[in-house]
Amino acid sequence: MTSFDADYLKELPVFRQVPLEHLQWLLSVSKLKELQTGAVLFDTGAPVEAMQLILEGQVDLSLEQNGRYTYLSSLKKGDVTGLLPYSRLKVTAGRAVAQAHTTLLSLHQRHFPDMEHISPEMVQQLVSLMTDRVRDFTRSEQQHEKLVALGKLSAGLAHELNNPASAINRSSQELLRMHHAVPDKLKNIMIMQVTPEQVDAVNELLFSKIATGFKSNLSMLERNSLEDDIIDWLEENGIEDGYLLAQSFVSYGMHTADLDHVATILVGKHLPEMLDWFANALETEKVICSIRAASNRISELVSAIKTYSHMDRGQEKEYTSIADGLNSTLIMLTYKLKEKNIQVVQQITPDLPLVPAYVGELNQVWTNLIDNAVDAMPEGGTLTISTELKQDAIAIQIKDNGNGIAPEALPHIFEPFYTTKPIGKGTGLGLDIVHKILMHHNATIMTSSVPGETIFRMCLPLA
Repeated sequence: MTSFDADYLKELPVFRQVPLEHLQWLLSVSKLKELQTGAVLFDTGAPVEAMQLILEGQVDLSLEQNGRYTYLSSLKKGDVTGLLPYSRLKVTAGRAVAQAHTTLLSLHQRHFPDMEHISPEMVQQLVSLMTDRVRDFTRSEQQHEKLVALGKLSAGLAHELNNPASAINRSSQELLRMHHAVPDKLKNIMIMQVTPEQVDAVNELLFSKIATGFKSNLSMLERNSLEDDIIDWLEENGIEDGYLLAQSFVSYGMHTADLDHVATILVGKHLPEMLDWFANALETEKVICSIRAASNRISELVSAIKTYSHMDRGQEKEYTSIADGLNSTLIMLTYKLKEKNIQVVQQITPDLPLVPAYVGELNQVWTNLIDNAVDAMPEGGTLTISTELKQDAIAIQIKDNGNGIAPEALPHIFEPFYTTKPIGKGTGLGLDIVHKILMHHNATIMTSSVPGETIFRMCLPLA
C-alpha cells in the first residue's frame, strides 16, 4: 500500500521547492479522500471550499454547455484542482469525475492564512500554478467559445441558405414544367391568324403588366374578390378552367377591363389560346424573378460571410468600415434574431471614415455584444445599433430593452469567468474577450444598465 507521507509529496513537481517540514504540516491539516471509478468529485455550480491534490488515479474535467458536458482535461498524480490561495473562485464551472480509483489530499480554505505564515514557498508554488491554470483554462475556453459561436452561426447560416436554395429548387421545377408545356402552346399560337398590329397590342399590355411588377401588397380579401371577378369573366367568355389562369392574372394586377381590352384587340377570335399564352408568359416572369431574388440572397449571404470572417484578407491591421462589419454580423445572426422576433433599428451615420482595425477581431466584438443582447431581451424586443462621428473617433452604441444587469454585477461583467447567465449557458469569457480586443485597438467601452435599457458604448480611434 502506498504511503502518502511528506517524502511522497516532495517528489511531486508542485512541491519540489517546498521544505519537507512544511509538507508535514500540510499533511497534518489535510484530509485523505478516496474516490471509486465513476464517483463525482464536484459538479457544476457547487461551492468551492477546498484545494484538492491528486495523489494517485485520474479525474476528468468537463464543462457544461446547454445541458451537455464537453471534455476539457484530465488531472493525474501531482495535479491540483479546486480552490487555491488568493483565488476568487466561488463555484465550480464544470464537473470532475474519477476515471479510476483515485486518492486525493483535501485542504480546506480555512487553513490558507496559516499556510501563508508557515510556508511562503508553498503559497508561491500554488499561486504560480493558479496563474498557469487560469492561462491554460482561458485559452481552452476561448477556443471553446469560438467553436460554440461558430456552431451558432453555422446553424443560422444553414437555415438562411436553405430558404433561397429551396426557392430556387421549387422555381426551377416549375420552370421545367412550364417549358414542357411550351410545344402545345406554341402550336396553338402558330395556327392563329392574327395581324402584326394585334400582336404588338397584346405585347404592349403584357410588358406593361410585367413592368409594374408582382402585386404582393393586395390583402387576402382584395385578391379573392379580384380572382372571383376574373373567373366569372373567363367563364362568361367561354374559357374552360379559367381558375387556372385567374391566379396568374391577379398576381400582376390584371382586371376584367384588361381582359376586355385583349378581347377587343383580337375581335373575339382565338381568345382562349391568347390568354393561355399570356398567363404562361406572366408565370414564367414570376418564376424567373423568384430565382433571381433567391440567387441574389445567396450572394448576399456569401458576401456577408467573406466580410465577417475576413477570409479574403490578411491578418494585419487595415482601414475598414464599421458599418460593413455591423451589417455583416447582423446578417450572420439573422436566424437568432428571427427566432425571438427581435426588431433591429439601425441608426448608422452615413459616410463614416474608415478605422484602422483587425477586422476579424472587431466582428467578434459585435457578435458577442449582439448575441448577449438577444439573450437578454424578451420575445419581440428591440435592438438599437447607432454610430456617431467624434472629432478623433467613431462611437458605436448597442442598446437593448432587456431585463438589464443588476447593479452589483455591473462592475464585474468584464472580469474573466464572471457571468450573469445560468450555469451551463455562459462561460463568462464573452465580455472579457470584448474588453481585451478593444484594448488591443486602443478603444474604450462603457456600460450603463437599468431594467428595460442596457447600453454598451465603444469609441474606436480614427488614427
